[in-house]
Amino acid sequence: MDSPRYAIIIEALSEGDGGGFLATVPDLPGCMSDGATDIEALENVHDAIEAWIEQATSMWRTIPAPTRQRA
Repeated sequence: MDSPRYAIIIEALSEGDGGGFLATVPDLPGCMSDGATDIEALENVHDAIEAWIEQATSMWRTIPAPTRQRA
């Protein structure tokens, strides 16, 4: 079974915030990860999505459906 495809927002972090990139998942509150590059942040946030869903499932919480995004 394919997992839902959630929108991911990737933003550059300032040097004051440590540099690199931050990836967030708006549909999953608090689900985020970072990386030295945008690709690394994207790869890392996929692990965060899996962990978020596993934790929510173990707590019997509802898993939000992905919000449709305009192209």
